Amino acid sequence: MTTPIDPQARIGHVHLRVADLDRALGFYCGVLGFTLMQRYGREAAFVSAGGYHHHIGLNTWDSAGGSPPPPGSTGLYHVAILYPTRAALADALARLDAAGIPLTGASDHGVSEALYLDDPDRNGVELYRDRPEAEWPRDEAGALRMVTRRLDLASLRAELTRAQITRP
Repeated sequence: MTTPIDPQARIGHVHLRVADLDRALGFYCGVLGFTLMQRYGREAAFVSAGGYHHHIGLNTWDSAGGSPPPPGSTGLYHVAILYPTRAALADALARLDAAGIPLTGASDHGVSEALYLDDPDRNGVELYRDRPEAEWPRDEAGALRMVTRRLDLASLRAELTRAQITRP
């Protein structure tokens, strides 16, 4: 029998290979709003939300000027960035809209609401917020039953107005 992982374990950060560090920083800092914590010349940078040492590492060590992996190959499907509230997710959508970055999908999974897109290196990115556990869909026996439904983007956009968030 295998002992389960400690329930307090979390994914601490992700480190992405990128072709152009400045372009990647323009997306992660300029569009999504992460803060640059440290930069190592033109080769690597570390960005975060809220002053943590880093949530996302970006590097060109093996990938400067490179191209994304072709469809049908293995690798990262997406990195998921968790937003604390629906209003914060609405702010992220407004940032994408303002930058002209298209979504590749938008889903209501019952347990969460998610926006899907690609970064400039075609790494998949999911921006999402969790619903409270009491709202998660379950069957008659209490087992979790996640779904994939179309996310109501108009309702999400309206959330920003309701919350009266002022974006930077």
